[in-house]
Amino acid sequence: MGEPILLVGGIRALLMQGLHPRAMRGVLQNSALLDPNEAWSRFVRTSEFVRVRTYGSTEEVERAGRRVRKIHATLTAHDPDTGETYRLDEPDALRWVHVGEVDSYLSVARRAGVRLSDDEADAFVAEWRRAAEVVGLKADEVPGSVAELHDYIEAQRPGLRFVPEASHPLRLSLNAPLPLLLTPLKPALPALTFLSFETLPRWARRLYGLPATPFGDLWATATLRTLQTGLGLVPGQVRYSPAARRAQRIMTA
Repeated sequence: MGEPILLVGGIRALLMQGLHPRAMRGVLQNSALLDPNEAWSRFVRTSEFVRVRTYGSTEEVERAGRRVRKIHATLTAHDPDTGETYRLDEPDALRWVHVGEVDSYLSVARRAGVRLSDDEADAFVAEWRRAAEVVGLKADEVPGSVAELHDYIEAQRPGLRFVPEASHPLRLSLNAPLPLLLTPLKPALPALTFLSFETLPRWARRLYGLPATPFGDLWATATLRTLQTGLGLVPGQVRYSPAARRAQRIMTA
């Protein structure tokens, strides 16, 4: 999770999550994410939750989890397909959001060249069950291995689509709301968003109405590896080698 390339994984996670109609409508009907005056502050709050959930103490994580669960339990959305009103903490939507995040981080990391054995990848997925508990799911309600992750995604595909009332993320990236200090980064956002799209499975890109070819897959992998190599040359980046991870597990066992 300390790899800078996982910024792409975070954007990919949002794109995966956006293909679940009820999860997407829950965001659209309750979130200020698309309001230029509120978008950045909401992004900061979400990023802070991810930071605390990943690196915080048990007490900090439990406090953040209680806050998120309380918010979700009080919000509802309307499903125009069924006429139902549903709560944002319904397990099906939370599970898809969880899986989209885990799959995105793992997929981007491995394609970028972060060295993870198959056993380590399975351990990563299993460890993320704790993150599912933080938002109100039970550990055994979410995948615990890479194979289970892929099986779950395949089983969900028939119900996935991009809802017509949502604005296309690629178009939104052209005029992303940023605070004044980050305005110089604005020209890079469309390219970053496009790269994140290209890391999606081909079926997911098609659901967004975008071309999906093997060439796109190869381009995305090559670009991720190039960025990962370049980021590794930047002084001050914290790198976690497999040997260092093994040593840390021994020390904390």
